[in-house]
Amino acid sequence: MTSAGGRFFGWVVGGALPSALAADWLTATWDQNAGLYAAGPAAAIVEEVAGAWLKDIFGLSAHTSFALVTGCQMAHVTGLAAARHALLARRGWDVEQRGLSGAPPIRILSSSERHGSAERAIRLLGMGLQQITYLPVDAQGRLRADALQQALESNGDGPAIVLLQAGDVNIGAFDDFEALIPIAHRHGAWVHVDGAFGLWAAASPRYRHLTAGIAKADSWATDGHKWLNVPYDCGYAFVSDTDSHRASVSYRAPYLTHDAQARDQMDWTPEWSRRARGFPTYAALRQLGRKGITELVDHCCQHARALATRIGALPGAELLSEPIINQGLVGFGDRTDDIIASILATGEAFFGGTTWRGRRAMRVSVCNWQTSEEDVNRAVNAVASVLTSRATVSA
Repeated sequence: MTSAGGRFFGWVVGGALPSALAADWLTATWDQNAGLYAAGPAAAIVEEVAGAWLKDIFGLSAHTSFALVTGCQMAHVTGLAAARHALLARRGWDVEQRGLSGAPPIRILSSSERHGSAERAIRLLGMGLQQITYLPVDAQGRLRADALQQALESNGDGPAIVLLQAGDVNIGAFDDFEALIPIAHRHGAWVHVDGAFGLWAAASPRYRHLTAGIAKADSWATDGHKWLNVPYDCGYAFVSDTDSHRASVSYRAPYLTHDAQARDQMDWTPEWSRRARGFPTYAALRQLGRKGITELVDHCCQHARALATRIGALPGAELLSEPIINQGLVGFGDRTDDIIASILATGEAFFGGTTWRGRRAMRVSVCNWQTSEEDVNRAVNAVASVLTSRATVSA
């Protein structure tokens, strides 16, 4: 698929930075179980450093707990497990001991633009999809504050989780955190942010305004194998309530060697045996530095805008959504899926399709450190060639 290359725009897929790839090779060579400090002290310390750097990049409190997991899917599981623990503990229910049978039901409020990975986490945690209420969004794809206010008022004193988006998968929309989080907290709700790729906007002065107020949430989920461009199998979870985070996933056994002072990684993740993801994360952060991460985010956004607007301006195409960050949508009328297939057949670029507000569209997603202006030009030329040949045949 050459999905690690610079002209793969089908999904939010990053590449692999040279330093991160090399560190990942070493990680596989060392083959240590990074579940305990005792099993691999270097892995534990490097993970601590990487976690501290990530919190600083995202503007989160230094006291926030974190976990390095397989991806945003398990980051959701981690954050929402902490939410489940905290909300039920407030009502005198120990969910880890008693389970969910007979527990107060947790209502979950989300916008209609949610990502399915959060829904899967809710299923895995036993809270049930029927507990989710999908609320309307405004013209910019943001959860409406009045809808959230009304839904929380109707919930009374029941436990609730509010799922917010930092960059939705179709147009990259960001919820209004400054308006929505205070509403949720006034009603005692837990706020969890899906920032699979959008949370990285906080690293760029140009796009940081999109994340204003996000640090007031209760938990956050994002990926490293997207915009940080580390190899696959790397995501990050952050939780403001460290006690609930630890209580929801930690475990003790007499044969394990737990350290009294160092951080045992398995106290913060759902995994027992785990890969030392801290090494490629550390390597990527060291290679890029703060300036490099900013440039990576900015360049991807610039390339996405160029792709979407230039393709959308071609005869037979329509710009449906100009990128807010690195996600855009282009349509080709009732020929959209056929046009996408023809573009793929050229071998020049990979785009994927989606349905957005009832219309079929081609998604433009740029998340790879290797994408260049030349890649953009080749992709646009490939689309133009397909459209020209289609027009000639029709004539």
